[in-house]
Amino acid sequence: MQSQVQKVYEDRSVKLRGQYIARLYGPDGSLKQEVVGKNVVCTNGKEWLASLLYSCALAAATNTAKYIAIGSDSTSEAASNTAMGTELSRHTGTVSYVSNQIYQVKATFATGSGTGSIYEYGLFSSNTGGTLISRDTEALITKGANDTLTVTYQLTLS
Repeated sequence: MQSQVQKVYEDRSVKLRGQYIARLYGPDGSLKQEVVGKNVVCTNGKEWLASLLYSCALAAATNTAKYIAIGSDSTSEAASNTAMGTELSRHTGTVSYVSNQIYQVKATFATGSGTGSIYEYGLFSSNTGGTLISRDTEALITKGANDTLTVTYQLTLS
């Protein structure tokens, strides 16, 4: 009689979930509009993360996922995206660890930077070109020349 061995595994996969928070401030500093949206983590972004983890294991990498872009294309995001639809501006963000496996990048688009109709947000590995790690499209924000926009990206690993 053969014994049957049954292996039971619980789901231990890592899941990625991203969120963008965009806040538009008027010239007087008052909050004019806030948009919060979930995004898709792009296939290239997942590959970049796997590569970063590998590099970190070799103690050869620095964190470059800190560049936030805004754009005017309202076409829905897709995992196959490799670039923004129509990029208006890109800035280096401030990186932090929030808690509960949340990686956060916050960038400020000051007066005169990235003005116009804003629908899309992206996280990149470089200040020009680079890997599009995630992309999101949301409701229209119209940024005037005297407005300031802060965009916060949060990536949750769960």
